[in-house]
Amino acid sequence: MGEFDLIRRHFQRAPSTHNAGAVVLGIGDDCALLQPRPGHQLAISSDMLVVGRHFFADVNPEALGHKALAVNLSDLAAMGARPLGFTLALALPHADDDWLSAFASGMFALADAHACPLVGGDTTRGPLNICITVFGEVLPDRALRRDAARVGDDLYVSGCTGEARLALEHLRGSDWAAAAQGADLRARLERPTPRNALGASLAEAGARAAIDVSDGLLGDLGHILLASGVGAELRVAWLPSAPALQTLPEKQRLECLLAGGDDYELLFTAPTSARAAVKAAAALSRTPVTRIGRTVAGSGVALRDEKGQTVPFEARSFDHFA
Repeated sequence: MGEFDLIRRHFQRAPSTHNAGAVVLGIGDDCALLQPRPGHQLAISSDMLVVGRHFFADVNPEALGHKALAVNLSDLAAMGARPLGFTLALALPHADDDWLSAFASGMFALADAHACPLVGGDTTRGPLNICITVFGEVLPDRALRRDAARVGDDLYVSGCTGEARLALEHLRGSDWAAAAQGADLRARLERPTPRNALGASLAEAGARAAIDVSDGLLGDLGHILLASGVGAELRVAWLPSAPALQTLPEKQRLECLLAGGDDYELLFTAPTSARAAVKAAAALSRTPVTRIGRTVAGSGVALRDEKGQTVPFEARSFDHFA
């Protein structure tokens, strides 16, 4: 199976009815042509997944196809942007028909669910490496930018953090994670749910700044605080915790909640006047949302317990080059 046979067999589909007005030209030419709606800005994000760094070599290829697109859709969600389409650059050690079929199946199932067609890309031989670039559109005054938080904003997180980190430690054989239920947790690690419906609803609800939690809640919160020039008080007792984390030793539980990665939940700020609108956005998108603190003058994050006392915590979020 040659390169172009591979593309035709697994990735070239009939012209998509998804975003037909936005995708002027898809796969088959030197460039795709996209046309956002009048008055909208393009939102663009790329993510790379490398075997041995971002996923295990024995991962289910259908789950890998899902995750490869999900992590990019999550970036659009964090901007409040609507997906338009995506490109795929794929390096493969060899052309395995069964593997490719499963990978494409997982990827396209998520793409169809979010009306986000594949519009181009490239394939080559090499160590397994997946790079997706996703395109979306958003109104200029609705984008949930990291630099938009203001002192006194409420701080929220969707869903729960920490399960993906626990799954990773379980797969690594960490003693403290040995009792975790691996099958359910592995789905949280390998099949994250991008919160696009919530992101779009939050943009309408008056939320200000947002980021998706990919490298750990504290580390990703730090990006918002630095860009916005504010600090934060985070109430540890308010953090939503999945049942699997509640039996862990406290140190490891906090590491999962605050420093675990691969959650792809939305962490965002909104003015206190928007509390009812945020609640309505969560209900509309069928996504649980929890208020976990507030932004304050200054810099950095103060972790507080139920009595307002400082909670010591030293773990760091993930950094590829640290």
